[in-house]
This record gives sequence, structure tokens and C-alpha cells, in this order.
Amino acid sequence: MTKPATHIYRLLKWGRILARHGALRIVEDHPQTPGPVRRLCRIARFGTIQPKQPQYAAAFQDIGPAAIKLGQTLATRPDLVGEEAARDLLTLQDSLPPVPFDRIAAAIEASFERPWTDLFDSIGETPVGAASIAQVHRAITRDGRTVAVKVLRPGIREQFSRDIDTYEWAAAHLEALGGEAKRLRPRLTIANFKRWTNRELDLRREAASASELADSMHAVAGFAVPGIDWDRTNGRVMTIEWIDGIKMSDREALLAAGHDLQDIAQRLVLAFLRQAISGGFFHADMHQGNLFVQADGTIVAIDFGIMGRIDRRARAWLAEILYGLTTGNYRRVAEIHFEAQYVPSHHSVDEFATALRAVGEPMRGKPVSELSVGQMLDGLFAITRDFDMQTQPHLLLLQKTMVMVEGIATQLYPGINLWDVAAPFVREWIRDELGPEAAIAERIRTDTQTLLRIPDLVRRIEEQFPAKGGAPEPPPLADVELIWERRARKKVQGGASPMPYVLGAGIGGAAVYAAMMMGWIG
Repeated sequence: MTKPATHIYRLLKWGRILARHGALRIVEDHPQTPGPVRRLCRIARFGTIQPKQPQYAAAFQDIGPAAIKLGQTLATRPDLVGEEAARDLLTLQDSLPPVPFDRIAAAIEASFERPWTDLFDSIGETPVGAASIAQVHRAITRDGRTVAVKVLRPGIREQFSRDIDTYEWAAAHLEALGGEAKRLRPRLTIANFKRWTNRELDLRREAASASELADSMHAVAGFAVPGIDWDRTNGRVMTIEWIDGIKMSDREALLAAGHDLQDIAQRLVLAFLRQAISGGFFHADMHQGNLFVQADGTIVAIDFGIMGRIDRRARAWLAEILYGLTTGNYRRVAEIHFEAQYVPSHHSVDEFATALRAVGEPMRGKPVSELSVGQMLDGLFAITRDFDMQTQPHLLLLQKTMVMVEGIATQLYPGINLWDVAAPFVREWIRDELGPEAAIAERIRTDTQTLLRIPDLVRRIEEQFPAKGGAPEPPPLADVELIWERRARKKVQGGASPMPYVLGAGIGGAAVYAAMMMGWIG
């Protein structure tokens, strides 16, 4: 177990890096910051020269790989880090200098326990991408196929484990201080962050996620997922189909190729909604570097290390919330928040509906270039404190991805209106999944499942209470009161018997009389 002194040393070291970028000022100056945290910030920044404009993204970049991933997570939490920091963290680029090829080749050979030349005819020594967790090389397989090989950075698992250990320690102590820190639930946020990164650090899980997303989106025209080469994939190496296309970040190249950017932006939004609402399983790292457009206009996603899941009930709530915000039905949106127990029941539904109206009304009917989903989320976060809403970590990935998709769609086509694009899809999904026919079908399905479980229930009852054997049932036996039972009963009913006392008095009197006759007593 790591010693507290080690955690404090790491926090002070990271705090000093944050201070040099002016990123501690927002923590130290915030009125809700607990006293011990404020004092730690002062120690960390002692003797540093801070820039006037905080550089949050650059600070997390300098701290290291785990901090880069944490910074990307905090970019979805303006309620926790503030709007200014959240906007700056959205620019955080997940890139680091590449690892030399000889170390990458050694990692491939160690993971497969054989020379890499047995698997690949050639591997490009210069990586096509170098991120905080892994880097990607173009390669040719022994059977002549062009593939992308993703390899974990050597030692990255151990480094993440050390850093996350300190994050957990710091979050536990911060939450224990109570107040606003407890409401924001930093421990749960770090727990979700740990689960996400552990998935990213197992490339077999990433390959499985890509395969699952391909299955769920196979019927969606204009959206594709590369195929996995399972024979050349394990926990530290993943081999995937090579994609030829233009990155969505290269707007000029897309225009030069003759693509309709408005159509691409709309299809991207609908693809995300179909993943999140229809399937409940979505790509949660849809930044521009992970999206390509092929010559025929097909959108191709890569990098499936971070995926999000939403159960059916939460998806129904999400669809109704989105539809309620687009149609101005704030009362229904408020009711859903109470049904989902996002808002404690001691608050007023009507008051919460009014607060939602203040957030939603300024946005309705306007293009994203004027008002955005990101601003809507900021507004929603602003009212959480007034209504004692606790953080919902299971929705953080969804919020993060919504902001990413919005940003990409806006850059492709600034005049896009996400509400207009989303409303028909959400309306159709609600009709199909939550309408009267769907309710009847769901009731039939659940009742049928209950009926089918009855035989198994009967079998379990019989196992608990087995049937009688082949011997005849014994005759009734006489009820005989045992001696000790009789004594106990008499003691309870009549108290103690006087006979011992009478006998004792008689013996005592006889003894006194005998003593007097013999002259022992006068």
C-alpha cells in the first residue's frame, strides 16, 4: 500500500506543474474550495511565476499520460472545474513523442512470444499516431493485407496504476471534507475514470468493442467500423483494417474532394444518436482525429478504447429529456429528473421546470453557431447546486461525447441546428419504443418471462421442501411431560415450594431443644 507521504509528494509535484501554468489559481480562489486544499495549493505554487492566462491543457499535457486522460474527463465537468477550464481542456490533445521502433518491435514480440516477422511482412518504423497510451504503425501482413497495428507504450500500465492510486487517495480525502466536495462525488468520478482507462489498457477489450459497435451499426448506411484481425490481436497489440480516407479535421480537403459537409455533419449527429439512444452503446471518443470520410462519403470511426453504455431505462429518460427540451415541454423534463431520482423529492417539480425553462428557452430554434449543446450543459450544471443534484458519473461519457459531436458538426457546417437534426429521430424512437404499442409489447414480454420462470420457481421450492418418502406416515404420539419441563412449569405457575423451608425450621427447632436438654445452652 502506498504511503500517504508518497501521495502528498506526487500531488505537490503535479500541483507545482499546474501552478507554473497558472492552473491552480481557479482552485485556490474558488469560494467552495476547502481550507486544506487551499493551503496545499499555496505550498505548491510557492516561488513559481504564473502566467496571467491559465494554460490548463498544457499543464495536464506536461504532467503525463494519466493526467491527459483525466483532463479530457474533467473537460465534461464545468460544474467541477469551471467553464473556463472546461473549454480549455477540450483542446487537450492526446499525443506524446513516439516510442522508438525497436522498443515497439520488442513489445510486439514479447506479447506474441515469437518474432514479429512471423506475423507481418513489414511494419512502418514511423508511427502514424502516437497517443498517451499507445501508438499506431502501418503494416503489411504475411498474406498481403494492409493493416494498422496499435501497440501499448512499454510500462504504461504500471504508470497509470501509480497515478490513479494517488487520484483515488486524493478524491477520498477531498470528499471526506464534506460540503460541496461531497455533493460532486469525486470518488465516484475517479472510480469511473479508472474503469475507463483500464479498458483502454486492454487492447482485446478495444477490439471487442469495435466488433460490437460494427454489429450494432451494420444496418446504418454511410457509417462503418474497421474489421479486427483477431489472429494478430492480444492484450497489448491490436491489429485492425487500414482505412484510407480524409480526416474530418481537414475541412479544406473534404471540400476539395467534393463532399457535402452539411450532409456529413447531419449523418454524424444521427449516427451518434443511433448509437446512444437506439443501441445504448456508443463511441465515446469521437474527436476529429478518430473520424475519417472515405471517397464515397462513408464516415469511418477508429480508436474504440473509450466506449459508453446506457441501459434502456436511462435511454428512455434521455430521449424524453432531449425531446422535451426541443419542444419546450419543460414540465415533462422536470418530471423525468424526479422519476430518475436525479433531483431529491423534497424539491418542487414546478420550480425545477422553471429553472429548466431558463436554460432551454434561449436556445430553441437557433443554430449551433449561436447557442450550443455545450452551453446548454453549462446551464444545466449551474442549477444542479440549487436543487441538490448529485453528479451522475454514468452520464459523463455521454455529455463529453455530445460536446465533441457538436463541435465537429459545427466546424463542418456552422449553420447546423442540432435540435432540428435530432428532433425527428428522437420523436420516432419515442413513438416506437415508448408509445402504446411498445408499452403493450413490453408488458407481454415481461409477463411472458415471468410465466416462464414459474416452473423453475416450483422446482426450487420442491428442493427446499422435498416430498415425503415411501414409508407410511407415523401415528400420533402421546404428549408426555418431562420431569424438568414439569418442574419449570410449576415454578412459573406457583412459585417456589414451601416444603424446604418447613423442613429446615423443624430440623433447626429439634437441634435447639436437644442442646438445651444436654445443658449446652441455658
